[in-house]
Amino acid sequence: MSSVSNPNIPEISWFGALCDDDYEFLGQPDPALASSWAHCSDIVQTADRNGFDNVLLPSGYTLGIDSTSFAAGIATQTEQINLLLAVRMGEMHLPQLARQLATIDQMAEGRLTINIISSDIPGEALDSAPRYQRTREWMQVLRQLLNGEPIDFHGEFVDLQLDPPRLIGPESTCAPFYFGGFSPAAKDVAAAEADVFLTWPDTVASVGDTVQEMTTLAADTYERELIYGLRAHVIVRETEAEARAAAEQLVSKLDADTGDAIRKKSLDAASFGVARQAALRDTAADDGFVEENLWTGVGRARSGAGAAIVGNPDQVAAKLRAYQEVGIGAFILSGYTHATECDLFAEHVLPNIDHAALKPRFTH
Repeated sequence: MSSVSNPNIPEISWFGALCDDDYEFLGQPDPALASSWAHCSDIVQTADRNGFDNVLLPSGYTLGIDSTSFAAGIATQTEQINLLLAVRMGEMHLPQLARQLATIDQMAEGRLTINIISSDIPGEALDSAPRYQRTREWMQVLRQLLNGEPIDFHGEFVDLQLDPPRLIGPESTCAPFYFGGFSPAAKDVAAAEADVFLTWPDTVASVGDTVQEMTTLAADTYERELIYGLRAHVIVRETEAEARAAAEQLVSKLDADTGDAIRKKSLDAASFGVARQAALRDTAADDGFVEENLWTGVGRARSGAGAAIVGNPDQVAAKLRAYQEVGIGAFILSGYTHATECDLFAEHVLPNIDHAALKPRFTH
């Protein structure tokens, strides 16, 4: 069981855009911004130089480059930033996955964190209940292996009896598992197996309700505590008017058909969470804002996290504090274009936020 040693200092992370999600104008692909080693390594190294605590390396089969290979490549070309590597449960042989993760963690000198993905494996469709059972079993066994423990596990999807490889010794400690999902099955798996429960952007009150629900579920059912993370976009400029203008410019060349096509590419396009992001857009005002400084326009052209915190530096920092006050302890932020917005956030907001890398906050 993991416990939190310092829950009051948030983790501030950026987004690596490995999944072909970088634009100057949403819906208008630019070859210079397409997912590639050169482009994505520049984003990650920019976040590293700017002092972010972690960076999400997303996984998408049809979109962009492979996250695990990229993590290995970038591990020795970064200095202090943690690497939040997205891994799809069931996609490869479980003992070999553990070896890969342990190797990357060694290459990164202990800076690996793990984003658990439970969507369908490319080329297959599995009903929700068995898919989350597979995810549960994989998380349990993967944690044991990465903790250097022998495996004697006989489940519905995992049937293994073996010792960990030499690389993963008895003193090894599993990196934190970040996991998100909004169906009842997903929430139960998160409460039982995750360290950080990730939620997508929503109103402050709704995010607070999710934190309370998951806190109760984890404590009452599994006697566990979770850290809560928010995945959101951000647009910060020196004035609110400039930030709103940047938001409008971002979608100025987007048409509805293109946006629909982009959203449908994702393997999780029909999930509970995606449906909630669509509902959030539907309740927004004509300008796309659903509450103060929370703009849903970005969700018109991407599946998943579909809203951005928009405003001047004080407004953006205040919005982050509002989420923190309802229980958020980690933020995974992004903006378009990713390297440019990373610099802007680092210049205008990051120096005014006390933050620290999340991994040392865990004991096992």
